[in-house]
Amino acid sequence: QVQLVESGGGLVQAGGSLRLACVASGLRFSSYAMAWYRQAPGKQRELAAQIFSGGNTNYADSVKGRFTISRVNAENTVYLEMNNLRPEDTAVYYCNAGGSARGYWGQGTQVTVTS
Repeated sequence: QVQLVESGGGLVQAGGSLRLACVASGLRFSSYAMAWYRQAPGKQRELAAQIFSGGNTNYADSVKGRFTISRVNAENTVYLEMNNLRPEDTAVYYCNAGGSARGYWGQGTQVTVTS
């Protein structure tokens, strides 16, 4: 079965950095578009960053220039490098494979940014 396991969340001060990792198993990783979504308390889940099988990327306007998504197909891993973090980045971050409608999800990792 498909499993997505996130790691790397935590507590950080504003202006700090974190790197999230998501290791996938049970799927042909290199063929899947991978993404990081996030959900803040009381808000809907939203796309933060996406990377397609060919390497093209897509970012939410709110994270452009601060977040970088990357993938290492040989390791079945997708990363999210987050720099210059802001309190409004506080959320549970979810790894996704294959899109929000019919794809697979990880369990989420909490990112908390204090001011």
